[in-house]
Formats: sequence, C-alpha cells, structure tokens
Amino acid sequence: MSHPEKMMLTGNKAAAWGARMARVDYVPAFPITPQTEIVETLAEWYADNSMSGKFTNMDSEHSMFMAAGAAAAAGVRVFTASSSQGILHGMESLYTITGWRVPLLMVNVSRALATPITLEPDHNDVMSTRDCGMIQLHAETCQEVFDFILIGYRIAENPQVCLPVLVNMDGFYLSFTREPVIIPDPKAISEFLPLFHPVQPVFQASQPMARASAVFGGATYTYFKIQQHIAVKQAENVFQEVCAEFLDRFGRSYDSVESFHLEDAEFVFVMSNSFATKGKAAVLELRNQGIKAGLLKLRMIRPFPAQAIADALSGCTKVAVIDQNLSPGQGGILHPEIVTSLYSRKERPEKILSVIGGLGGKDIHSGDFLSIIEHLRNPEPEGPLFLFNESDLAQFKRASQIALTLEEARES
Repeated sequence: MSHPEKMMLTGNKAAAWGARMARVDYVPAFPITPQTEIVETLAEWYADNSMSGKFTNMDSEHSMFMAAGAAAAAGVRVFTASSSQGILHGMESLYTITGWRVPLLMVNVSRALATPITLEPDHNDVMSTRDCGMIQLHAETCQEVFDFILIGYRIAENPQVCLPVLVNMDGFYLSFTREPVIIPDPKAISEFLPLFHPVQPVFQASQPMARASAVFGGATYTYFKIQQHIAVKQAENVFQEVCAEFLDRFGRSYDSVESFHLEDAEFVFVMSNSFATKGKAAVLELRNQGIKAGLLKLRMIRPFPAQAIADALSGCTKVAVIDQNLSPGQGGILHPEIVTSLYSRKERPEKILSVIGGLGGKDIHSGDFLSIIEHLRNPEPEGPLFLFNESDLAQFKRASQIALTLEEARES
C-alpha cells in the first residue's frame, strides 16, 4: 500500500486504522454495538499478522479497562474501545486507571443508555465519564476520528499529562458512515508519534508526582486529586502544541473549538460531534434566507476550553447550546458549563438558550434550527427547549395509546 492514501472508511474503520498506524502493542477488547467493528477489524489484522502485538478478548468491559490500565502501567502502548452500557459497566475501572496516571487511548462510540433500550446515539454515555479524569476529544468526521487517535496518544504520553485520552464519535451517524480518510505515510506518522517510552509525570507542584493505590487520609487524597486536575488542565496547552506540529506535518488544522460563520452572527448554535455537520448545513441555509446564523463546534470537552469558548462567544448576542444529552431535573449537561465560562465577560450574550435534541439518535432537521431561532428571539427566559415536530408528536400519541391499552388490559 502506498501512502499517503485516501481511503473510504467508516468511523469504526478509521478508528482501527488510527490504532494500527499508532503501532499499538496491546488491545484488550469486549464487543458492544455499535463499536464492535473496531475490535473485529483489529482482531483480523492481528490474526493475519498485519499488526504485531497482542489482542485479548476479555470477559467484560470492567476487566477490559483494568487490563488496559495494567498494560499501560507496564510500559506498552494500549488501545481499546467501548460504548454505552459498556462504559457504565466499566466505570469503576475508568476512575481506577485515571488514578493510576497511565497513558492510553480508548474510543467511545456513543449510544444512548437504557432504559428504554435503543442502539441509536446520544451523549449521556460519554458525559458520564466527564469527571473521571480522562481527556476527551469529540470527532465530527471520520478523518477527525483517525487524526484524534494520533494526536490523543501524543497528549496521553506527554509527561505533563500522563492520563488516558477518550476519542468520541457518534454511533451509526458516524461509526457506520463511509467518508474519505487520508492515511498519511507510515514514516511521517512514526516521526510524529514515536514508539512509546514510559516516563514519570512532571508537575508544577512543590513535590514530585507519585503513584499510589492506597491512600490514608483526606489530605493525601486531595493532593493526588490536585495533581490530576493540574494534569488535565495542562492537556489543553499540550493539545495546542501537538496540533501545531500536526498541521506542519499533515496540513490539517485543529483547535479545541471551531468557529463557523461567527464573525457577524446574530444567532449561534453550539454543537459537537457528527450533528455539527447538520448544524453547519443549517447555518448556510439560514444565511441564504438572510438570517445571520453561525456555529461553534466543541472538539475538546475535557479539559473544558472555557477561555476559547468565551473568546468565540463574547461578541455574540443570542446563543443556543444544543445538548445531545439530558440530566433529568437540570437539562443539558454542557449548557451550564458554557454559561459559567462566560460569567466574567462584560460582553457576554444577552441570551443563552438550553436546547435538548438528538436524544436516542433522534434526527435534528433544518426546520428545528429555525424553531430555535424563534425561541432565541423571545425576550422571556425559558427552560430547556426539547426539539420535536409533528411527526414526533404523532409517535408520542401512539406510544400513549399503547400504554393506555396495556393498562386497560391489566385492569380487565
């Protein structure tokens, strides 16, 4: 195969190619829809000797994450992947391996959580990992999935970070969508991402970093958590440095946020992942109608790029944060974080609307964006706006009728 080469790849295949080109040493795996294609592809490559190293089928996500952390601590480059209920099943392990301060990379293929059960995506699974200490990069395209894996290893293995990195993509909308992906020359990749050499983390603190499994007393526990916090914050600077080098080598530019027609925008949508593509298309359509719309895409969720977000939104007047997640009783998870990032700015938006859309893979249509603008024009404060249309209402009504019929059957 000649490189660089443009290939038509699904998001899952792009993730597998990212792991292959990163020359990972170990892949502990456990299948779960819609992530399984990633580990199936890697298993095939290990079986036919296209990749060197070790692939192990584990008995659960809990043991998979623990094996990943233990291998990384032993000094090898580790890759793994999961989704949805798998993330929840292994949640204890995620907190454990971030506490171990081991560099590795995992891909999460977002899928809505039970109950009720669906295979379609939203972001409650990845948002559940928000506070465990992993770095989070969220991909809109298959190319970003591939690139973020290479960039992610550089971040994870940096001695100022030394933490797991999670690359997120949407299930089905991206995991099984074929897009052109440029696979750079292996030599160029090896120059950008050399073989893994374990290093001791370095921090801006009065004492050297130490790893520990057992800690006695709140003061010592707090010390370790502060060190973890410093490392996560430092990851944003490392990301910028790595992306500058990535641009020089491969010609693709990344930042923690991406601005799309924000220069003169009156109405701004804040989005992430694959649905940001729908948002960009809506912005162009609205501008053809004479409406000055724009979009801010979040690529990095942890560390939260508060300053970059505030810089991008400070001159905007009306902003809608479209969360593909729901914290029942509160609303969208990212909306209050964005509001907080703008708190100290004098020129902050006059309205920041919380919008809930795309739950359980529900599509967001072009008309939904126009509806959001109508709500942004409303001067009265509002709670979260849930996106649904006439077709959705018909399904709601049908579900209510089925529930009523079942209740009547039970009573009879």
